[in-house]
Amino acid sequence: MAKPYSSGHIGAVASNYTEMRLAGAVKERLVELVCEEIERLVPEMEQATLAQDPDRKTLDDANRTRLNYNRTRELMIDQLGSVESVGSAAVQAGIEHIERHLAAMIKHAEAAAEKDRVATIKPRHLEIAIQGMGLDDDGDVEQAVEAIPTEDFVISQGGGVLTESSLLSLAKTHAKMPVTRDAVVELLETYYMVVEQLESDIRKHAQLGGNPVQFIESIGRMKTLMSLGWMRAMLSKAAEAARERGYKRIDVEQIVHLDPFE
Repeated sequence: MAKPYSSGHIGAVASNYTEMRLAGAVKERLVELVCEEIERLVPEMEQATLAQDPDRKTLDDANRTRLNYNRTRELMIDQLGSVESVGSAAVQAGIEHIERHLAAMIKHAEAAAEKDRVATIKPRHLEIAIQGMGLDDDGDVEQAVEAIPTEDFVISQGGGVLTESSLLSLAKTHAKMPVTRDAVVELLETYYMVVEQLESDIRKHAQLGGNPVQFIESIGRMKTLMSLGWMRAMLSKAAEAARERGYKRIDVEQIVHLDPFE
């Protein structure tokens, strides 16, 4: 049997997410809860891995294709100046950073392609993205990457922003239960899909000869989105669906089965 995490290690990791001190008993309980989550997670990952490749002998993330670990590590080693090696935590951090960088470039290029009203990202769209992110000169690449983060989507919220973290907090208030990060991402992506559809409806109904009643209804729905009423309603419905199935948290399953336009 593998040894569980030490309470000190879990406490050090947990300190990344709070500025408060953690009692010793809390750290010990967190060790138990984290180990329980591994017991739940790994069998699910194993089934998903085998569903994709029945002959596979190595556990994989069936929900996401990641950058190659060894290749990323070798590329990072090539850039070292003062230290001698790269630890696994550094490789994981590097992979996450490069994937955010890749996602930012794709999102910029995708926006350029949408502006051209085409369904294929072409070299010119990528060049527009590169220029827009300041990657074609000696600008601050780090700042360009952070300009469009993929994990902290933002929504207008009374002059502020709604990030994954604040949405997790919102879920506790309105859904009265935890929500997974995957569910948060799915909910935010659904939000933007609804916003885009409403924007299209508003433009269509605003044209001469359009139905003014439909235009007013569309404006009303957009106000609901901007005030986060839609988000609260979706969280409440997802929580209700989760409780009906005996779940203790909201996951992607509850989000994808909701009608976002209802």
